[in-house]
Amino acid sequence: MGEVTVRLDDLPLRDDLRGMTPYGAPQAALPVALNVNENTHPVPSEVADDILDAIARALRDVNRYPDREFTGLREAFADYLGNGLTREQIWAANGSNEVLQHILQAFGGPGRRALGFTPTYSMYPILTRATGAEWVAAEREHDYTLSPAFAADQVVRENPDIVFLCAPNNPTGTPLGLDVIEAVYAVTDGIVIVDEAYHEFAPHDAPSAVTLLAGRPRLVVSRTMSKAFAFAGARVGYLAADPALIDALRLVRLPYHLSALTQAAATAALGHAETMLSMVDEIVAQRDRISATVAALGYVAHESWTNFVLFGGVDDPAATWKALYDRGVLIRDVGIPHHLRVTAGTADETTAFLDALASVGSRA
Repeated sequence: MGEVTVRLDDLPLRDDLRGMTPYGAPQAALPVALNVNENTHPVPSEVADDILDAIARALRDVNRYPDREFTGLREAFADYLGNGLTREQIWAANGSNEVLQHILQAFGGPGRRALGFTPTYSMYPILTRATGAEWVAAEREHDYTLSPAFAADQVVRENPDIVFLCAPNNPTGTPLGLDVIEAVYAVTDGIVIVDEAYHEFAPHDAPSAVTLLAGRPRLVVSRTMSKAFAFAGARVGYLAADPALIDALRLVRLPYHLSALTQAAATAALGHAETMLSMVDEIVAQRDRISATVAALGYVAHESWTNFVLFGGVDDPAATWKALYDRGVLIRDVGIPHHLRVTAGTADETTAFLDALASVGSRA
């Protein structure tokens, strides 16, 4: 039992899935893990206690199916996002990837196309192809920015059914102006997804795409609790959109897809939003410290409104990644030539990374 008898290629897999590779960020038990943009700060103890109490209460009824409409959680997300949103405009799932998958299941699929501006989040093409749609890789400027005209022209040329706009962008950290979103929305009849997974790390006065929702029924703003809320292990993502679009997502979601325990934990955490977000400014300070120091070492730090820094000028990314790994520091090779990406962690983690990078050898 357990021995391998056939290969994947020997199975009757869908033809459009052949040759695909799964998401595969390295997982290794190193002292300093800064490769997948987690919030490395633990959940504050007073919040953790409240979450545990909420889960304990939910356990008393765990023999019953959860609230299929996760009403309380949607109300909590609406309150958190503000801007006059109501629970009818909110959706949630097990991580923002499942949120995006629901959108692709409802509005993508065979015979349809989804477009993103590369380099961008690696799960967009994976989710697109896994749901049977075609992925279209549009371009960014040389500095990874997008102007309204540059983005809109490519959307007009490709005429996709779904457009992904990562704001700010992963893996580059690049900000995205609301004018780009407005320009793209104006030239397509398809769904426009603005992925704001890292919005909380942007400057405090940076407006959210949530402010554009009124009068734009095909606009979706996706968020996650994984990053700023230090909730990566809980797997909770959500979006805001027109109520009609929310109705479309009900057609493709699995029954009772959000467990009662997940709902309880997320709702309790949102009740402590101010405390949960208190570490954001510290993370931003470490991000800016990384940018300044890698620049002093002779690398090129790209502007970032996220909790990570993409830096270029790396002669041999694979060799540098391995050298850092051997020093107990795990960062990410995202496949951009001569670049590496590092998450901003705690002050001690940042110091460990910067010391290790300096010991590898600077470019100055």
